[in-house]
Amino acid sequence: MVERITFQNVESGFCVLRVRTKKSTCTIVGHLPGAREGDAIRATGAWREDARYGLQFAAESIVPRRAEGRVQIETFLGSGAIRGVGPSTATLMWTHFHEKVFDVLDHEPERLRELPGIGAKRAAMIAESWRAQQSMRELLVFLADSGIGQSRAARIQKLYGADAVRLIRENPYRLAREIRGIGFTTADQLAMKLGLARDAPERIRAGVRYVLEEAALEGHCGLPATELVTRAVKLLGVADQTVVEAVSHEVAERRLARTTVDGAEAFFLARLLRAEHEVADALLRLTKEKPPWPQVNIERALQWVEKQTGLHLAASQRSAIEIVLRSKVAVITGGPGVGKTTLVNSILRILDAKDVAAALAAPTGRAARRLAESTGREAQTIHRLLEINPESGAFARSRDEPLECDLLVIDEASMVDVQLMAAAVQALDRHTALLLVGDVDQLPAVGPGQVLGDIIQSGIIPTVRLTEVFRQAAESRIIVNAHRINHGDVPDLRNIEGSDFFFTKASGEQLAERIVKLVRERIPARFGFDPLREVQVLAPMRRTVEALNAALQRTLNPSASKAEAPRIERMGTSFHAGDKVMQTVNDYARDIFNGDIGIIREIDAEEGIAIVDFDEREVEMFEDDFDDLVLSYATTIHKSQGSEYPAVVIALTRQHTIMLQRNLLYTAVTRGRKLVVIAGEEEAVARAVAEKSIRRRWTKLREQLLHN
Repeated sequence: MVERITFQNVESGFCVLRVRTKKSTCTIVGHLPGAREGDAIRATGAWREDARYGLQFAAESIVPRRAEGRVQIETFLGSGAIRGVGPSTATLMWTHFHEKVFDVLDHEPERLRELPGIGAKRAAMIAESWRAQQSMRELLVFLADSGIGQSRAARIQKLYGADAVRLIRENPYRLAREIRGIGFTTADQLAMKLGLARDAPERIRAGVRYVLEEAALEGHCGLPATELVTRAVKLLGVADQTVVEAVSHEVAERRLARTTVDGAEAFFLARLLRAEHEVADALLRLTKEKPPWPQVNIERALQWVEKQTGLHLAASQRSAIEIVLRSKVAVITGGPGVGKTTLVNSILRILDAKDVAAALAAPTGRAARRLAESTGREAQTIHRLLEINPESGAFARSRDEPLECDLLVIDEASMVDVQLMAAAVQALDRHTALLLVGDVDQLPAVGPGQVLGDIIQSGIIPTVRLTEVFRQAAESRIIVNAHRINHGDVPDLRNIEGSDFFFTKASGEQLAERIVKLVRERIPARFGFDPLREVQVLAPMRRTVEALNAALQRTLNPSASKAEAPRIERMGTSFHAGDKVMQTVNDYARDIFNGDIGIIREIDAEEGIAIVDFDEREVEMFEDDFDDLVLSYATTIHKSQGSEYPAVVIALTRQHTIMLQRNLLYTAVTRGRKLVVIAGEEEAVARAVAEKSIRRRWTKLREQLLHN
């Protein structure tokens, strides 16, 4: 029985175990993915004398066994392997069921309700966790030596359930397509071990699809034919013609689609080309139809709304309102301080008077909350508005069950990828109008496509571009510098007393130290911001973010440094009570969304349960839910899209050269509402501003709008 895990590499499964045998205790070294204290095991191998550590058993194989006897069974059940069972519950289970406890878990889990304190809900949770634990162990043994560690195995098990091993045997390449963090190379190695030939057609076809899936992660909907072949040949190590034949097969099977972009042959993932077609068709239809509201006397409406709001609309805003009210589909774009919110609120007030029912949505939870705050109206994520099924990912709202509104307003439209936009336009009723609002100069969507940019570039859809910065906004150096960056001018980096924009020089090893001091001491002392709740550190690259998170966690959360403090270990990260975390996927069952930031309030390591406070709403999360959480003392600029923070600190040095672009810096600066501090090098700031060329995304939407 495993008494203590001296060392464990979560990814490789290699571990050093202190174990108790029937006769004595000893040390075993070998591979046991997912090893836990309390595990019963059988090890096969040979004894060896290690020069440093003495006598050890070097295991060629370590096979899990079912625990036997009171000590083993109680230790195993109470080890945290089963959700909802800690040491005290384990003792209860042994006392009541004795050696039959595993039979009860396997065949009669409802009998757990015989135990005091365990009701139907908890019994069901324990039973589900037991089934998952058993299939997880089978999966870990199957994946041993594959290079797929415990954290990614957990993702596999979560997606495939008890059928994981069978599904992988049938097609190991599905791992590269469906499991975040597993690349083609890892799946390919597993396929080779399972006996698949290097030139097997299914291998080449999987490789071709993988190249395009990887391109989609870069924002492309497809690739030029020559680039697709080049990338696939490099990946697969086969001849060009072999790849060309595989591409033709995938087109025939309708998984890929052949098209042209700017006259050159290209291949797209079929689902993404279909999505672009859907968006183009819907927008073109809307341009040919009249809006669903009665004709509006624009001059009277403008006078009325100015009287209602007490605002004086600028000429550009008055013109914009007229364009939107005359159109069934329109776009409003512009940077900070140009009056987008005033404009949208004025339009909604005018349409309210015409009994127009408007629905407001945004791509993320944080963006939806900002939209609700700025308009005083209900706003939802697009996913929730379309009534997503959390289990299947399908939307209830569609052509067959359209949205019940006269106008759909989508804010932060630059963040909407082509598949989500396609789902939204398909759910529009025949009479419903569409208004897209966003800043096209920010970073494009993380997902594939550049919907807002393509729509505006086509010139087909009525578009209002606001450029005038209003007087009150012009008093903010954040806004002034954001517009300077967008126009290609280096921001004013002077540190002016009473300002909301500052620069502090830091490079190399100084960077983390300087940022920690800013967040922990200088910003709270000078501006009164809470370092956890109100200050967000942003950086261009994930590597920098990870280093900053480690440094800030040590500084801002004392419990992270205490060996005895309860923690949850996932994906190589230790989470502690007091840590600042970010949700990375939408969780509709718990009503938390990608980009939501919370504070861990409490961790019960014994039961594998934590309480996380998301905007003063406490959410119960289990150990495997932490696969979808990351530390967020610092986050990437890409991940901050659609969010706004009271204060931001932006790390920017020459080490980030590969990422430095104007729209990246512009996006970072516009995340700060009251304070922006750039920590880094002036040369890096200048380089980012100078790099206007945006990496091309291969999309077809602009052409479809122009030529349909």
